[in-house]
Amino acid sequence: MKVELLPALSDNYMYLLIDEDTREAAIVDPVEPVKVVEAVRKHGVRLTTVLTTHHHWDHAGGNEKMLKLMPGLMVCGGDDRVDGISKKVSHNNTFKIGSLNIKCLFTPCHTTGHICYYVTKENSTEPPAVFTGDTLFVAGCGKFFEGTAEQMYKALIEILGHLPPETRVYCGHEYTVNNLKFARHVEPHNEVIEKKLAWAKERCSIGEPTIPSTMADEFTFNPFMRVKEKSVQDHVKQTDPTETMRSLRKEKDRFRVPQD
Repeated sequence: MKVELLPALSDNYMYLLIDEDTREAAIVDPVEPVKVVEAVRKHGVRLTTVLTTHHHWDHAGGNEKMLKLMPGLMVCGGDDRVDGISKKVSHNNTFKIGSLNIKCLFTPCHTTGHICYYVTKENSTEPPAVFTGDTLFVAGCGKFFEGTAEQMYKALIEILGHLPPETRVYCGHEYTVNNLKFARHVEPHNEVIEKKLAWAKERCSIGEPTIPSTMADEFTFNPFMRVKEKSVQDHVKQTDPTETMRSLRKEKDRFRVPQD
């Protein structure tokens, strides 16, 4: 599989997912449809499917125009509020893009209908991919706009956290540097966070993405994936992982990001 990162708006990512065997493709969250059409033409692929993670305008707001520019696309999503939706999906639904297997993972919290898309290819040596929208970010997670700490714990730890460790994580926004500054605040003695932050700052300074991450890496520096770790629990004075998740999110919502 090939994943082309398409930056959009100020800090969003759209992703063109290409099955190299059949040249069939899907687009994740095409908020800037003209850029998508250009990428489709550049790669010479046949776009058949829109994979919408959630209904917020900066993810689903381009769906209707996408359909006008390329009629006949199947628009997938887990929420009736998704613009242009033609295939409503739920947890563990599966379908194919060419020879790629797409598995839908229901991860409500940021929105009640949020879906992550897990992509595998049979008999392939390349790692799987997961498109996590605004549920899991590199070193962070989405705000609990329509859900609870219990739901985010289930989404991050029990669903996404059980994917193979080598799974590549493609998230909805470039929030990595600020997320890592909060992670450093939570775990000031975690050297992995310091190294990742220095790397992410360098990437952003030259206009390069910090995406993708991997599930294995997230467990080493993402405080919301580390809610079972004593160092993270001690920071928020909790002993229960779900309560740690709740306290962390409240603190992150109020966190003033330092300049350096």
